[in-house]
Amino acid sequence: MSESNPSADSTPATENSRQHGIQPVDALLTEMDVANHEVVAISTEHLTHKMVQKARKGRQLTRNVQNKVLNAVNALRKERGDEPLKMTDLFTYKG
Repeated sequence: MSESNPSADSTPATENSRQHGIQPVDALLTEMDVANHEVVAISTEHLTHKMVQKARKGRQLTRNVQNKVLNAVNALRKERGDEPLKMTDLFTYKG
């Protein structure tokens, strides 16, 4: 029986729509030589290591979590005397 299961075909598509690939935030943090822990530590909002890791790897995040990551990255940049970034500088999709 070579019939394909329709539900099996739709599962990867659903997963893929939540995967956006490595995001610009990953390259930026790597360039700044910043670990996920530093991003979490500087955040004044509830931001977890898991959220930062998902942001870097391109897993679907809500707009609220994207804003938390953006605020933390901008706090790090301000500490270093760099200009703040916009959401589009960190993410290729809207949460």
